[in-house]
Amino acid sequence: MTVLNFVDGALVNASGDRTLDLVDPGTGEVFGTSVLSEQSDVDAALEAAERAFKVWRKSTPAQRQFALLKIADAVEARAAEFADAEVRETGKIRQVVLDEEITESVSALRFFAGAARLLEGTAAGEYTPGHTSMIRREPIGVCAQIAPWNYPLMMGVWKIAPALAAGNTVVLKPAETTPSTAVLLAQVAAEFLPSGAFNVLCGDRDTGRALVKHPITELVSITGSTRAGIDVATVAAADLKRTHLELGGNAPLLVFGDVDITEAAAGVIGAAFYNAGQDCTAGSRVIVHESVHDEFVAELTKVAAGHEAGKDFGPLNSAAQFDRVRGLIERLPAHAKIRTGGTPSGDRGFFFAPTVISGLRQDDEIVQEEIFGPVITVQRFGSEAEGVELANGVPYGLASSVWTNDHSRAVRVSGELDFGCVWVNTHGPLVSEMPHGGFGHSGHGKDLSAYAFSEYTRVKHVMTRFE
Repeated sequence: MTVLNFVDGALVNASGDRTLDLVDPGTGEVFGTSVLSEQSDVDAALEAAERAFKVWRKSTPAQRQFALLKIADAVEARAAEFADAEVRETGKIRQVVLDEEITESVSALRFFAGAARLLEGTAAGEYTPGHTSMIRREPIGVCAQIAPWNYPLMMGVWKIAPALAAGNTVVLKPAETTPSTAVLLAQVAAEFLPSGAFNVLCGDRDTGRALVKHPITELVSITGSTRAGIDVATVAAADLKRTHLELGGNAPLLVFGDVDITEAAAGVIGAAFYNAGQDCTAGSRVIVHESVHDEFVAELTKVAAGHEAGKDFGPLNSAAQFDRVRGLIERLPAHAKIRTGGTPSGDRGFFFAPTVISGLRQDDEIVQEEIFGPVITVQRFGSEAEGVELANGVPYGLASSVWTNDHSRAVRVSGELDFGCVWVNTHGPLVSEMPHGGFGHSGHGKDLSAYAFSEYTRVKHVMTRFE
Protein backbone atom coordinates (compact mmCIF):
# COMPACT_ATOMS: atom_id res chain seq x y z
CA MET A 1 0.00 0.00 0.00
CA THR A 2 1.06 3.59 -0.65
CA VAL A 3 -0.48 6.55 1.17
CA LEU A 4 -1.03 9.47 -1.22
CA ASN A 5 -1.48 13.19 -0.67
CA PHE A 6 -4.94 14.76 -0.62
CA VAL A 7 -4.94 18.09 -2.45
CA ASP A 8 -7.75 20.21 -3.88
CA GLY A 9 -10.38 17.60 -3.10
CA ALA A 10 -8.62 14.52 -4.53
CA LEU A 11 -6.00 11.90 -3.80
CA VAL A 12 -2.84 12.75 -5.75
CA ASN A 13 0.64 11.36 -6.08
CA ALA A 14 3.69 13.43 -5.22
CA SER A 15 5.60 15.05 -8.07
CA GLY A 16 8.72 12.97 -7.43
CA ASP A 17 9.19 9.25 -7.06
CA ARG A 18 10.66 9.20 -3.55
CA THR A 19 8.71 7.47 -0.80
CA LEU A 20 8.91 6.89 2.96
CA ASP A 21 8.62 3.42 4.50
CA LEU A 22 5.75 2.73 6.86
CA VAL A 23 6.73 0.37 9.67
CA ASP A 24 4.47 -1.64 11.96
CA PRO A 25 5.94 -0.83 15.40
CA GLY A 26 4.50 -4.05 16.79
CA THR A 27 6.68 -6.15 14.47
CA GLY A 28 9.33 -3.75 13.22
CA GLU A 29 8.46 -4.74 9.65
CA VAL A 30 7.74 -2.48 6.68
CA PHE A 31 4.13 -2.83 5.51
CA GLY A 32 3.79 0.04 3.05
CA THR A 33 4.98 3.46 1.95
CA SER A 34 3.81 7.05 1.80
CA VAL A 35 4.70 9.61 -0.83
CA LEU A 36 7.41 12.14 -0.02
CA SER A 37 6.19 15.59 -1.01
CA GLU A 38 8.57 18.06 -2.63
CA GLN A 39 8.45 21.83 -3.17
CA SER A 40 6.09 21.62 -6.15
CA ASP A 41 3.64 19.58 -4.06
CA VAL A 42 3.80 22.16 -1.27
CA ASP A 43 3.14 24.90 -3.83
CA ALA A 44 0.11 23.05 -5.23
CA ALA A 45 -1.43 22.35 -1.83
CA LEU A 46 -1.03 25.90 -0.55
CA GLU A 47 -2.32 27.38 -3.80
CA ALA A 48 -5.40 25.15 -3.55
CA ALA A 49 -5.92 26.29 0.05
CA GLU A 50 -5.51 29.92 -1.01
CA ARG A 51 -8.20 29.53 -3.69
CA ALA A 52 -10.53 27.81 -1.25
CA PHE A 53 -10.01 30.54 1.35
CA LYS A 54 -11.66 33.07 -0.92
CA VAL A 55 -14.83 30.97 -0.70
CA TRP A 56 -14.66 29.52 2.81
CA ARG A 57 -13.89 32.83 4.54
CA LYS A 58 -17.25 34.13 3.30
CA SER A 59 -19.20 31.17 4.65
CA THR A 60 -21.48 31.87 7.60
CA PRO A 61 -20.84 30.44 11.06
CA ALA A 62 -23.92 28.28 10.58
CA GLN A 63 -22.52 26.83 7.36
CA ARG A 64 -19.21 26.04 9.04
CA GLN A 65 -21.02 24.45 11.95
CA PHE A 66 -23.06 22.30 9.60
CA ALA A 67 -19.93 21.09 7.79
CA LEU A 68 -18.06 20.20 10.99
CA LEU A 69 -21.06 18.37 12.41
CA LYS A 70 -21.32 16.34 9.21
CA ILE A 71 -17.60 15.55 9.37
CA ALA A 72 -18.01 14.44 13.00
CA ASP A 73 -20.89 12.15 12.06
CA ALA A 74 -18.88 10.65 9.21
CA VAL A 75 -15.84 9.98 11.41
CA GLU A 76 -18.08 8.37 14.00
CA ALA A 77 -19.74 6.19 11.35
CA ARG A 78 -16.34 5.05 10.03
CA ALA A 79 -14.73 4.64 13.44
CA ALA A 80 -13.59 1.07 12.74
CA GLU A 81 -11.81 2.18 9.56
CA PHE A 82 -10.01 4.98 11.39
CA ALA A 83 -9.07 2.63 14.23
CA ASP A 84 -7.63 0.05 11.84
CA ALA A 85 -5.48 2.68 10.13
CA GLU A 86 -4.22 4.10 13.41
CA VAL A 87 -3.46 0.72 14.95
CA ARG A 88 -1.56 -0.37 11.85
CA GLU A 89 0.82 2.59 12.15
CA THR A 90 1.05 2.94 15.94
CA GLY A 91 0.51 -0.55 17.36
CA LYS A 92 -1.96 0.82 19.90
CA ILE A 93 -4.60 -1.25 21.68
CA ARG A 94 -7.49 -1.11 19.21
CA GLN A 95 -10.30 -0.86 21.75
CA VAL A 96 -8.57 2.07 23.46
CA VAL A 97 -8.38 3.88 20.12
CA LEU A 98 -12.07 3.25 19.51
CA ASP A 99 -13.29 4.08 23.01
CA GLU A 100 -11.12 7.08 23.75
CA GLU A 101 -9.24 8.64 20.87
CA ILE A 102 -11.89 8.45 18.16
CA THR A 103 -14.59 9.39 20.64
CA GLU A 104 -12.58 12.44 21.72
CA SER A 105 -11.88 13.37 18.09
CA VAL A 106 -15.59 13.38 17.34
CA SER A 107 -16.25 15.39 20.50
CA ALA A 108 -13.72 18.05 19.48
CA LEU A 109 -15.24 18.37 16.01
CA ARG A 110 -18.67 18.89 17.55
CA PHE A 111 -17.35 21.37 20.10
CA PHE A 112 -15.73 23.57 17.47
CA ALA A 113 -18.85 23.29 15.33
CA GLY A 114 -20.66 24.99 18.20
CA ALA A 115 -17.83 27.46 18.79
CA ALA A 116 -18.15 28.64 15.18
CA ARG A 117 -21.47 30.27 16.11
CA LEU A 118 -20.39 31.75 19.42
CA LEU A 119 -17.58 34.12 18.58
CA GLU A 120 -17.81 36.97 21.07
CA GLY A 121 -16.24 40.42 21.02
CA THR A 122 -16.40 43.99 22.27
CA ALA A 123 -19.69 45.79 21.75
CA ALA A 124 -19.82 48.56 19.16
CA GLY A 125 -19.86 52.06 20.60
CA GLU A 126 -18.95 55.70 20.30
CA TYR A 127 -15.54 56.39 21.81
CA THR A 128 -15.00 59.74 20.15
CA PRO A 129 -17.78 62.19 19.12
CA GLY A 130 -19.44 61.46 15.80
CA HIS A 131 -17.79 58.09 15.25
CA THR A 132 -18.88 54.52 15.90
CA SER A 133 -16.29 51.80 16.43
CA MET A 134 -16.73 48.08 16.11
CA ILE A 135 -14.48 45.05 16.27
CA ARG A 136 -14.40 42.41 13.56
CA ARG A 137 -13.01 38.93 14.23
CA GLU A 138 -11.83 37.52 10.91
CA PRO A 139 -10.14 34.32 9.73
CA ILE A 140 -6.39 34.61 9.30
CA GLY A 141 -5.92 32.80 5.99
CA VAL A 142 -4.10 29.63 5.00
CA CYS A 143 -2.81 27.63 7.98
CA ALA A 144 0.07 25.15 7.77
CA GLN A 145 -0.37 22.54 10.49
CA ILE A 146 2.04 19.81 11.55
CA ALA A 147 0.67 16.88 13.57
CA PRO A 148 2.58 14.38 15.76
CA TRP A 149 2.75 10.60 15.64
CA ASN A 150 1.54 9.81 19.15
CA TYR A 151 -2.12 10.74 18.48
CA PRO A 152 -2.27 11.18 14.71
CA LEU A 153 -6.05 11.45 14.30
CA MET A 154 -6.93 13.24 17.51
CA MET A 155 -4.19 15.85 17.26
CA GLY A 156 -5.03 16.35 13.60
CA VAL A 157 -8.63 17.10 14.57
CA TRP A 158 -7.49 19.46 17.33
CA LYS A 159 -5.75 21.47 14.63
CA ILE A 160 -8.10 21.45 11.68
CA ALA A 161 -11.37 21.87 13.63
CA PRO A 162 -10.77 25.35 15.14
CA ALA A 163 -9.04 26.54 11.97
CA LEU A 164 -11.94 25.55 9.74
CA ALA A 165 -14.54 26.72 12.26
CA ALA A 166 -13.02 30.20 12.14
CA GLY A 167 -13.10 30.29 8.32
CA ASN A 168 -9.47 29.46 7.56
CA THR A 169 -8.23 26.80 5.15
CA VAL A 170 -5.61 24.19 5.97
CA VAL A 171 -2.65 22.23 4.70
CA LEU A 172 -1.91 19.52 7.26
CA LYS A 173 1.33 17.54 7.33
CA PRO A 174 1.04 14.38 9.43
CA ALA A 175 4.08 12.74 11.01
CA GLU A 176 6.00 10.67 8.49
CA THR A 177 5.37 7.44 10.43
CA THR A 178 1.58 7.94 10.79
CA PRO A 179 0.00 9.58 7.72
CA SER A 180 -3.01 7.36 7.03
CA THR A 181 -5.67 8.76 9.37
CA ALA A 182 -4.97 12.35 8.27
CA VAL A 183 -5.51 11.43 4.63
CA LEU A 184 -8.64 9.46 5.51
CA LEU A 185 -9.95 12.42 7.53
CA ALA A 186 -9.43 14.74 4.55
CA GLN A 187 -11.26 12.32 2.28
CA VAL A 188 -14.19 12.17 4.69
CA ALA A 189 -14.26 15.96 5.12
CA ALA A 190 -14.11 16.70 1.38
CA GLU A 191 -17.79 15.89 0.93
CA PHE A 192 -18.73 18.83 3.17
CA LEU A 193 -16.06 21.44 2.40
CA PRO A 194 -15.06 23.49 -0.64
CA SER A 195 -12.39 21.82 -2.73
CA GLY A 196 -8.99 22.75 -1.31
CA ALA A 197 -10.22 23.84 2.12
CA PHE A 198 -8.48 20.89 3.81
CA ASN A 199 -5.39 19.37 2.20
CA VAL A 200 -2.91 16.77 3.47
CA LEU A 201 0.73 16.48 2.44
CA CYS A 202 2.80 13.45 3.41
CA GLY A 203 6.49 14.06 3.89
CA ASP A 204 9.45 14.61 6.18
CA ARG A 205 11.02 17.56 8.00
CA ASP A 206 11.96 19.24 4.75
CA THR A 207 8.33 19.11 3.65
CA GLY A 208 7.28 20.75 6.90
CA ARG A 209 9.98 23.39 6.60
CA ALA A 210 8.82 24.23 3.06
CA LEU A 211 5.27 24.68 4.36
CA VAL A 212 6.46 27.03 7.09
CA LYS A 213 8.61 29.14 4.72
CA HIS A 214 6.03 29.48 1.96
CA PRO A 215 4.71 33.02 1.39
CA ILE A 216 1.08 31.82 1.21
CA THR A 217 1.19 30.43 4.76
CA GLU A 218 -0.19 32.93 7.31
CA LEU A 219 -0.14 30.82 10.48
CA VAL A 220 1.87 27.75 11.48
CA SER A 221 0.72 25.30 14.12
CA ILE A 222 2.83 22.36 15.28
CA THR A 223 2.52 19.71 17.92
CA GLY A 224 5.90 18.10 18.41
CA SER A 225 9.21 18.22 20.20
CA THR A 226 10.74 21.40 21.57
CA ARG A 227 13.50 21.07 18.97
CA ALA A 228 10.94 20.98 16.17
CA GLY A 229 9.07 23.92 17.67
CA ILE A 230 12.19 26.04 17.84
CA ASP A 231 12.93 25.18 14.21
CA VAL A 232 9.40 26.18 13.16
CA ALA A 233 9.50 29.41 15.18
CA THR A 234 12.88 30.35 13.71
CA VAL A 235 11.80 29.78 10.12
CA ALA A 236 8.42 31.49 10.65
CA ALA A 237 10.05 34.53 12.25
CA ALA A 238 11.81 35.43 9.00
CA ASP A 239 8.39 36.25 7.51
CA LEU A 240 6.66 37.29 10.76
CA LYS A 241 4.17 34.42 10.52
CA ARG A 242 1.97 33.69 13.50
CA THR A 243 2.86 30.48 15.33
CA HIS A 244 1.03 28.07 17.60
CA LEU A 245 3.46 25.73 19.36
CA GLU A 246 2.30 22.75 21.44
CA LEU A 247 5.62 21.16 22.34
CA GLY A 248 7.22 18.76 24.78
CA GLY A 249 6.36 18.19 28.40
CA ASN A 250 7.92 16.69 31.49
CA ALA A 251 5.07 16.58 33.93
CA PRO A 252 5.69 16.39 37.68
CA LEU A 253 3.31 14.50 39.95
CA LEU A 254 3.77 15.97 43.42
CA VAL A 255 2.66 13.34 45.97
CA PHE A 256 2.21 14.43 49.60
CA GLY A 257 2.28 12.22 52.66
CA ASP A 258 -1.46 12.26 53.35
CA VAL A 259 -2.55 10.37 50.23
CA ASP A 260 -4.07 6.91 50.03
CA ILE A 261 -0.95 5.17 48.75
CA THR A 262 -2.72 2.36 46.91
CA GLU A 263 -5.15 4.70 45.15
CA ALA A 264 -2.53 7.31 44.29
CA ALA A 265 -0.05 4.75 42.99
CA ALA A 266 -2.70 3.29 40.68
CA GLY A 267 -3.46 6.79 39.40
CA VAL A 268 0.21 7.52 38.78
CA ILE A 269 0.71 4.27 36.87
CA GLY A 270 -2.26 5.05 34.64
CA ALA A 271 -0.92 8.54 33.95
CA ALA A 272 2.59 7.30 33.20
CA PHE A 273 1.93 4.24 31.03
CA TYR A 274 -1.03 5.38 28.93
CA ASN A 275 -0.05 5.08 25.26
CA ALA A 276 3.27 3.58 26.43
CA GLY A 277 4.12 6.94 28.00
CA GLN A 278 4.15 8.60 24.57
CA ASP A 279 2.17 11.59 25.69
CA CYS A 280 3.32 15.16 26.28
CA THR A 281 1.39 15.14 29.58
CA ALA A 282 2.63 11.69 30.67
CA GLY A 283 3.03 11.42 34.43
CA SER A 284 6.57 10.13 34.32
CA ARG A 285 8.25 12.44 36.88
CA VAL A 286 7.01 11.46 40.35
CA ILE A 287 8.10 13.55 43.35
CA VAL A 288 7.13 11.96 46.67
CA HIS A 289 7.21 13.26 50.24
CA GLU A 290 9.89 11.62 52.34
CA SER A 291 7.36 10.39 54.92
CA VAL A 292 5.82 7.95 52.39
CA HIS A 293 8.59 7.70 49.82
CA ASP A 294 9.72 4.12 50.45
CA GLU A 295 6.20 2.78 50.80
CA PHE A 296 5.04 4.60 47.70
CA VAL A 297 7.97 3.37 45.60
CA ALA A 298 7.26 -0.19 46.71
CA GLU A 299 3.62 0.14 45.67
CA LEU A 300 4.51 1.76 42.34
CA THR A 301 6.96 -1.04 41.64
CA LYS A 302 4.41 -3.72 42.45
CA VAL A 303 1.72 -2.20 40.24
CA ALA A 304 4.12 -1.47 37.39
CA ALA A 305 5.50 -5.02 37.45
CA GLY A 306 1.94 -6.26 36.97
CA HIS A 307 1.64 -4.40 33.67
CA GLU A 308 2.75 -5.91 30.38
CA ALA A 309 3.90 -4.25 27.18
CA GLY A 310 1.74 -5.45 24.31
CA LYS A 311 -1.19 -6.17 26.60
CA ASP A 312 -1.71 -3.05 28.72
CA PHE A 313 -0.11 -0.65 26.25
CA GLY A 314 1.41 -0.80 22.79
CA PRO A 315 4.93 -0.40 21.43
CA LEU A 316 7.04 2.69 21.06
CA ASN A 317 6.38 4.33 17.73
CA SER A 318 9.63 3.73 15.90
CA ALA A 319 13.13 2.32 16.09
CA ALA A 320 14.39 5.85 16.73
CA GLN A 321 12.09 6.36 19.71
CA PHE A 322 12.92 2.87 21.01
CA ASP A 323 16.64 3.64 20.84
CA ARG A 324 16.12 6.99 22.55
CA VAL A 325 14.34 5.47 25.56
CA ARG A 326 16.85 2.65 25.81
CA GLY A 327 19.68 5.18 25.65
CA LEU A 328 18.27 7.16 28.58
CA ILE A 329 18.20 3.96 30.64
CA GLU A 330 21.70 2.90 29.60
CA ARG A 331 23.10 6.30 30.64
CA LEU A 332 21.59 6.25 34.13
CA PRO A 333 23.97 7.46 36.85
CA ALA A 334 25.28 5.07 39.48
CA HIS A 335 22.98 6.45 42.19
CA ALA A 336 19.83 5.53 40.22
CA LYS A 337 18.11 2.26 41.05
CA ILE A 338 15.92 0.40 38.56
CA ARG A 339 13.11 -1.12 40.61
CA THR A 340 11.43 -2.95 37.73
CA GLY A 341 11.76 -3.04 33.95
CA GLY A 342 14.45 -1.04 32.24
CA THR A 343 14.72 -3.42 29.29
CA PRO A 344 13.08 -4.09 25.92
CA SER A 345 10.14 -6.48 26.01
CA GLY A 346 9.63 -9.34 23.56
CA ASP A 347 11.72 -10.47 20.63
CA ARG A 348 10.28 -8.22 17.91
CA GLY A 349 8.84 -4.78 17.50
CA PHE A 350 9.52 -1.75 19.69
CA PHE A 351 8.03 -2.83 23.01
CA PHE A 352 9.61 -1.62 26.24
CA ALA A 353 8.93 -3.04 29.69
CA PRO A 354 7.14 -0.85 32.27
CA THR A 355 9.90 0.75 34.31
CA VAL A 356 10.27 2.43 37.71
CA ILE A 357 13.54 4.15 38.70
CA SER A 358 14.26 5.66 42.12
CA GLY A 359 17.20 7.42 43.73
CA LEU A 360 17.31 10.15 41.09
CA ARG A 361 18.56 13.71 41.45
CA GLN A 362 17.28 16.89 39.88
CA ASP A 363 20.16 17.35 37.44
CA ASP A 364 20.04 13.78 36.09
CA GLU A 365 19.44 13.59 32.35
CA ILE A 366 16.41 11.32 32.71
CA VAL A 367 14.80 13.83 35.09
CA GLN A 368 15.47 16.88 32.93
CA GLU A 369 14.58 15.31 29.57
CA GLU A 370 11.15 14.26 28.34
CA ILE A 371 11.23 10.45 28.22
CA PHE A 372 8.21 9.61 26.03
CA GLY A 373 8.22 5.98 27.06
CA PRO A 374 6.76 3.72 29.81
CA VAL A 375 9.23 4.94 32.42
CA ILE A 376 8.61 6.50 35.86
CA THR A 377 11.34 8.40 37.70
CA VAL A 378 10.99 8.98 41.44
CA GLN A 379 12.52 11.72 43.60
CA ARG A 380 11.91 12.51 47.25
CA PHE A 381 11.20 15.88 48.88
CA GLY A 382 10.87 17.22 52.40
CA SER A 383 9.12 20.59 52.64
CA GLU A 384 6.32 21.83 50.43
CA ALA A 385 8.62 24.54 49.09
CA GLU A 386 11.23 21.96 48.12
CA GLY A 387 8.61 19.86 46.35
CA VAL A 388 7.44 22.84 44.30
CA GLU A 389 11.02 23.79 43.48
CA LEU A 390 11.77 20.28 42.19
CA ALA A 391 8.52 20.21 40.21
CA ASN A 392 9.27 23.55 38.54
CA GLY A 393 12.95 22.76 38.01
CA VAL A 394 12.76 21.72 34.35
CA PRO A 395 12.50 23.80 31.13
CA TYR A 396 9.03 22.48 30.31
CA GLY A 397 5.71 23.86 31.54
CA LEU A 398 2.85 21.85 30.03
CA ALA A 399 1.15 19.77 32.72
CA SER A 400 1.45 18.78 36.37
CA SER A 401 -0.55 17.33 39.23
CA VAL A 402 -0.86 17.57 43.02
CA TRP A 403 -1.81 14.54 45.09
CA THR A 404 -3.06 15.43 48.57
CA ASN A 405 -6.16 15.29 50.78
CA ASP A 406 -5.47 18.79 52.13
CA HIS A 407 -7.66 21.19 50.15
CA SER A 408 -5.77 24.31 51.24
CA ARG A 409 -2.48 22.75 50.17
CA ALA A 410 -3.95 21.72 46.81
CA VAL A 411 -5.10 25.28 46.10
CA ARG A 412 -1.85 26.81 47.32
CA VAL A 413 0.46 24.47 45.40
CA SER A 414 -1.57 24.59 42.20
CA GLY A 415 -0.95 28.34 42.16
CA GLU A 416 2.80 27.80 42.57
CA LEU A 417 3.25 25.19 39.84
CA ASP A 418 4.45 26.79 36.60
CA PHE A 419 2.49 24.64 34.15
CA GLY A 420 -0.39 25.25 31.77
CA CYS A 421 -2.51 22.60 33.46
CA VAL A 422 -2.59 21.44 37.08
CA TRP A 423 -4.65 18.41 38.04
CA VAL A 424 -5.51 17.59 41.65
CA ASN A 425 -5.67 13.91 42.67
CA THR A 426 -5.81 12.87 39.05
CA HIS A 427 -3.59 13.29 36.00
CA GLY A 428 -4.40 13.30 32.33
CA PRO A 429 -8.09 13.94 31.61
CA LEU A 430 -8.74 16.53 28.90
CA VAL A 431 -12.05 17.95 27.71
CA SER A 432 -12.90 19.97 24.61
CA GLU A 433 -14.24 22.86 26.69
CA MET A 434 -10.96 23.52 28.56
CA PRO A 435 -7.63 24.72 27.09
CA HIS A 436 -4.54 22.56 26.63
CA GLY A 437 -1.16 24.24 26.25
CA GLY A 438 1.93 25.17 28.19
CA PHE A 439 4.67 27.62 29.06
CA GLY A 440 8.43 27.79 28.54
CA HIS A 441 9.87 25.04 26.35
CA SER A 442 6.39 23.56 26.09
CA GLY A 443 5.51 26.37 23.70
CA HIS A 444 2.66 28.84 23.51
CA GLY A 445 -0.92 28.83 22.30
CA LYS A 446 -3.80 26.59 23.29
CA ASP A 447 -5.49 23.56 21.82
CA LEU A 448 -9.16 22.88 22.59
CA SER A 449 -11.65 25.35 24.08
CA ALA A 450 -12.69 28.81 22.96
CA TYR A 451 -9.09 29.94 23.50
CA ALA A 452 -7.94 27.75 20.61
CA PHE A 453 -10.76 29.01 18.40
CA SER A 454 -9.86 32.66 19.02
CA GLU A 455 -6.22 32.02 18.08
CA TYR A 456 -7.34 31.24 14.54
CA THR A 457 -8.88 34.71 14.17
CA ARG A 458 -7.47 38.18 13.70
CA VAL A 459 -8.85 41.40 15.21
CA LYS A 460 -9.82 44.37 13.05
CA HIS A 461 -11.08 47.77 14.24
CA VAL A 462 -13.64 49.46 11.97
CA MET A 463 -14.57 53.11 12.71
CA THR A 464 -17.41 54.93 10.92
CA ARG A 465 -18.04 58.68 10.99
CA PHE A 466 -21.76 59.50 11.17
CA GLU A 467 -21.72 63.32 11.33
